[in-house]
Amino acid sequence: MTAIALAPPSAGSPRWRSLALPATLLLCWEVAAHAGLVDARFLPPLEAIAARCWTELGEGQLPLDVAMSLMRDIAGFAIATLVGVPVGLALGLSRTVERVFGPTFSAYRQIALFAWVPLISLWFGTGETAKIAFVAFAALNPIVFNSAEGARGIPVHCREVARVLTFGRIQFLRYVALPAAFPSIVTGLHLGLIYAWLATVGAEFFLNLGPGLGGRLNEGRELFQMDLLLLCVLLLGLIGVLLNKLAGLAEARLLAWQKR
Repeated sequence: MTAIALAPPSAGSPRWRSLALPATLLLCWEVAAHAGLVDARFLPPLEAIAARCWTELGEGQLPLDVAMSLMRDIAGFAIATLVGVPVGLALGLSRTVERVFGPTFSAYRQIALFAWVPLISLWFGTGETAKIAFVAFAALNPIVFNSAEGARGIPVHCREVARVLTFGRIQFLRYVALPAAFPSIVTGLHLGLIYAWLATVGAEFFLNLGPGLGGRLNEGRELFQMDLLLLCVLLLGLIGVLLNKLAGLAEARLLAWQKR
C-alpha cells in the first residue's frame, strides 16, 4: 500500500492529460512548418518564435510590454472591485436600489463590450486612463452580478436571527451579509480577473498608444512580422492561464479560510 501511495502520477492522470492537447498542437505546428505543409511566412517554426523572444528580451522591450499590460489589468480590476462589490451588495440587499437601478444594470449587461470603445475614447482620450477604464468596464459586470446574487441568496433564517438580535445595518452587513455572500463575491472576483485580462488585450489593440502586448500584436500585423505576432499570442495565452490558476488557488484558500 505504501508503494502505491508513493508512486508517481501515471501518464493517464488528469495532470498529464491536461498537457497532452497543447503539446500535440505544438508538435503539429512544428512538423507542419518544417515539412512545408504551410507557408513559413504565415506559420514560422517554433525556433523562430523562440529566437524573436530572445531578441525582444535582450532589447528589454518584451518585459516592458508584459509589465504595462499587467499594470493596466490590475488597475482596471482593482477599480472594478472597489465599485462592483458595494454596488452588487446594494442591488442584492435593497429592494429600492434594485427597483431603481436594476433595469439599468440589466441593460448595461446586454451591451457588447467593444461598443464602449468609441465612448471611452471620447470621454477619456486614447491614453492610459482610457485603457484602464475599458478594463474596469469589462470586469465590472461579473463582479456586480455575482455580488448581487450572493446578497440575494442570504438564508431566511439568518435574516430572522439578525432581526431578533436587532442588528443595525452595519452589524447586519458585517456579521450576516458579507459572510453569506462571500463565496459568490469571490467567484465574481475570479471571473472579473479573467474578463479584465481579455479586456486589457482589447484595449491595447484598439487604443494603440504606448507599450503593451496588444500594441505589439498590431505591430506584428501591420509589419507582417508573424514571429512577433505569434509570440504575443502565445504570451497572452500563457499569462491568461497563469492568472486563472492563481485566481483559482486564491479562491480556494479564501473559501477554506472562511469555513474555519
